[in-house]
Amino acid sequence: MRATLRWAHSDLRTHRGEALFLVLATAGIVASLLLATALFGYATNPWQRVFAQAHGAHVTLHTTASADAGKLAGLDGVDSVSGPHPTASVTLASRGSRASVELRGTAGRPGVGRPLITSGRWLDPAVPDGVVLESRLAAALLAAPGDTLTVPGTTRRLTVVGVADSAEPRYRPGERPGLVWAPPSAVTDPGGQVIGLRLTDPGDTGYAVQRAVTVLGAGAIGEVATWQQARAEAQGDNRLLGQVLGLFGLGALIAAGFAVHGAIGTRIRGHLRDISVLKAIGFTPGQVVRVFLVQHLVYALLGAVAAAVLTEALGSAVPGRLGDAVGVWQGLPGHTAALVAVPVGAVLFIGATTGLAAWRAGRVPPVPVPRPAAPPAARLSGAARRALGSRVPPALVLGWHKAFTRRSRSLGAVARLALPLLLIVVAMSAWTTLDRFHSAPERMGLPTALSVRADAALGEREVRALLERDPEVAAAYPGVEVAALVPGQTATIALRGLGTRQEPYPFTLAEGRAARGPDEAVAGQGLLDLLHVRVGDWVRMTVGDRPHILHIVGRSIEPENAGRTVSTSLDTLRANDPGLRPTLHQLRLDPGADPEAVAGRLAEAGRGHLDVHTVANPADGLSPLRGVVLGLIVVLALIGLIELLTAIGGTVREGERDLLALKAVGLSPRQITAVTVTAASGTALAAVLVATALGLPLAHWLIDAQGRSSGIGAGIARGPSPALLLLLGAAAVLGAAALAALPAARAARRRLADTLSAVA
Repeated sequence: MRATLRWAHSDLRTHRGEALFLVLATAGIVASLLLATALFGYATNPWQRVFAQAHGAHVTLHTTASADAGKLAGLDGVDSVSGPHPTASVTLASRGSRASVELRGTAGRPGVGRPLITSGRWLDPAVPDGVVLESRLAAALLAAPGDTLTVPGTTRRLTVVGVADSAEPRYRPGERPGLVWAPPSAVTDPGGQVIGLRLTDPGDTGYAVQRAVTVLGAGAIGEVATWQQARAEAQGDNRLLGQVLGLFGLGALIAAGFAVHGAIGTRIRGHLRDISVLKAIGFTPGQVVRVFLVQHLVYALLGAVAAAVLTEALGSAVPGRLGDAVGVWQGLPGHTAALVAVPVGAVLFIGATTGLAAWRAGRVPPVPVPRPAAPPAARLSGAARRALGSRVPPALVLGWHKAFTRRSRSLGAVARLALPLLLIVVAMSAWTTLDRFHSAPERMGLPTALSVRADAALGEREVRALLERDPEVAAAYPGVEVAALVPGQTATIALRGLGTRQEPYPFTLAEGRAARGPDEAVAGQGLLDLLHVRVGDWVRMTVGDRPHILHIVGRSIEPENAGRTVSTSLDTLRANDPGLRPTLHQLRLDPGADPEAVAGRLAEAGRGHLDVHTVANPADGLSPLRGVVLGLIVVLALIGLIELLTAIGGTVREGERDLLALKAVGLSPRQITAVTVTAASGTALAAVLVATALGLPLAHWLIDAQGRSSGIGAGIARGPSPALLLLLGAAAVLGAAALAALPAARAARRRLADTLSAVA
């Protein structure tokens, strides 16, 4: 045992930097995996908890005011219902903020879809103007119990008596109205009604919607919302963050495992005589294996424990969504098990790769085998001899030859270094894609910056004149957006008519062509997947009792509504409904214009008749991803450093046998140093080229696959700029040269007696 500890202590003193980097890299890997676990729990649990406690509805139907929605309670498979409740669409304002809301008349607290009060209290008949706001809407309006809300254009006032959580799809500015519960007497002019269905089997949601449409008629159904859609919206960006963390964490763990495997293999080759001496004095093969295995398991264990302790103690203090996720995750039932399982799994994986490499140490014979002075594989190639004949500096030729003289070993070193570099290229591509959403939103499906809705007091011409009067509004596209039932009548999608044939809306197309002719449309990836159609197909949908048959001629990038959107021109919709009038305007601003400033000017010019919202950018919700990507790049860089130190150490040790020959042919110590530096730089350069060639297409595939799964669609991936890739390559090559310079210089100045003893 004493000899084992002395060997481990000596090895640690020799490779302090490598041990430190391994501990730090393991800590980063385990921390990223723990954060990914927290984000997955945070994405799923809050909505699931609210849905269970609220006894949420599996299907929520918005119908016309005249529909006999009460008949749906008798459908097979319906366990219980909420409503029908009368609804009215109004605009509320508070402290300078405005929001479109659905005012829902509720006589008593419903048993299905029961709002969960988070502050204040439930409706009180003694307060006829009292309302309860959905929590996200309350945050948008900066409203709390006791505040007063106004209805712009009227003298009406509403008093907030409570704020509640709901399992229904939540408020999204400009896309989905907020939910406000009010006494039935407060809904003075109901435009429709809503009913929630609780099913005995949640898997029969689609069939239940079909039955409801059959009973009430397609013309009576305005919008359908299911529990699956609400869950997907609630999970949203948190699940994506968890997937990114988990993917890179696992990739980094594999890279670290390979780096440890290579480090041990190189160390064994450099200590063959020492291992033989250990066996000669009585060490068994198992003891030799345990020396390496225990040593690296201790490194991995230190990093894993440090990551678990820091995540548990400081994770909830991280500002933003990551801190919230850790705080929620710490209160979940499986938190302790995950906190133990993730670090243990990482340590066991590193232990498995360590054991595989250490097993080779156990096979070293107890009698040292002299190394050949000049192995056949070390002979100069014809190209190298010609390069020397052409007066290329010998250090460059011999260094490049040393880096790639043994193909299997050289390819292994290049592959192990290329893996973390490849993941860095993928991380940089994710960063660049997020940046593109902000720097060039028109290329990512966001050609307009503002969405404007006007009330009935302003005519279409007045609204357009008011919008175009602003000096920073480049174009105003009239439009309308309605909910349409898909074929089979199992879900609703968004049908949009934007722009006219004279002034077409600038859709961002990833496939096909723009919709120019009558009945032509473009669709998002989410709609194509929902209907199982492709570009070139015809689709039929109904708005009320009016059918629309459209020819899908292109696929547009659609960040809104999970891509479940079909868009055509306003003229096409007017051909089927001549009385259709625009209900909104999408505004394209001049380059450099501030959307918030323009929105403020338009709202002031509209004198309470305009509802102006900035168009939601999906990258806004992914702002924590920037810090995540930066942290992952640091972890991957540490793993790359481990591999570089391993490759440099192996090159220096293997160069000891060539030192006498290089001095004999007249090379100075500086030239001999340059040979080793060139070999390390050549390995790094080859790894950079491999990582770039494989990483760019892999990044495009991963990002586009995520785009397809989220409904936005493929075509959003953007790779890092050539300058950034060149900077990465230069950092890797120059870093390898800098790390190799000092040990190579020391080896080149060794005494001849030391060199002879090393070769013997």
